[in-house]
Amino acid sequence: MTLADYLAKNYLTADSDKKSKKRKRKHKDGGLKIDEEDISGWNKGNNSDDEDGPTIAGMSLSSKKSKKKPKATEARTGWTTVGVSAPSHAEQLAADQAAADAIIASTAADRKNAEEAEDEAPEMVDTEGVFMESGAKAGLQTAAQVAAAMKKKQDEEKRNAAEVAKEGGAGETIYRDASGRIINVAMKRAEARKKAEEEERKKLEKERAARGDVQLAEAAKRKQQLQDAKGLTIARYADDAELNDEMKEQGRWNDPAAGFLKKKKAGRSITGKPLYKGAFQPNRYGIRPGHRWDGVDRSNGFETEWFKSRNRKANLEKMEYAWQMDE
Repeated sequence: MTLADYLAKNYLTADSDKKSKKRKRKHKDGGLKIDEEDISGWNKGNNSDDEDGPTIAGMSLSSKKSKKKPKATEARTGWTTVGVSAPSHAEQLAADQAAADAIIASTAADRKNAEEAEDEAPEMVDTEGVFMESGAKAGLQTAAQVAAAMKKKQDEEKRNAAEVAKEGGAGETIYRDASGRIINVAMKRAEARKKAEEEERKKLEKERAARGDVQLAEAAKRKQQLQDAKGLTIARYADDAELNDEMKEQGRWNDPAAGFLKKKKAGRSITGKPLYKGAFQPNRYGIRPGHRWDGVDRSNGFETEWFKSRNRKANLEKMEYAWQMDE
């Protein structure tokens, strides 16, 4: 049921057929009729001659006779129809329907304007239970609340990590090359490890090639000594025969009893090559010349000058100490 039907049903009263017919018979032509002959003739049925009677607005009174031929009703009653006739029942319903539609349209417009005004008004949001993207609670908080929220988040992260570890951890990451093929990570790691080992081996070989034969032999000897030391006891005493033999084999240039000892055969070096048996100029490293040397010094004399400088420095130190003692 529309609003217009509701208003017509409850607030509008329709005239019955009898009343409408009676009204039509009584006022067939409708409107008010005024006698044109006598300006006061409309008061014929009234015995009151009060000149202060009501005057109907919107009506004109004329003392002149109308040139038109009066109708039969007008000739019979002496009244003239003024204004428009009253609307019929259908016209009244249509007018009421139009008024109801106008009211509905006005109400809808007012409601729409109120909704638009409400949308434009600032919205009051309740931050209780609202959290930001990081997980922190929105709105103003105290330091204790912030600390409690951070602790709660850390505990939750630890618990989630423990659950993931308990379930077997995350799945293995799949790597792909530019063409989309899956890369075998284990194989790539093995290849990288093998390449690193190969580079380390080449580096050691290069360092070993830069050393001399004597240095390499001494390094091998020290390595063998470390291997033999695994079976030795922690303490070695004076009656250790092996230790005494090692000490006896060491040669010392300033040993006064070296002439009484049996001289070792100096036919070959530590590398197994023959040694030079004649006299030679000493050098910083104590290396003997090869057995094919002809005895001619073809150096620039740096070794000689180096020994002279060291001797001169040592002599100056001794002389300064002696002068200090004399004073």
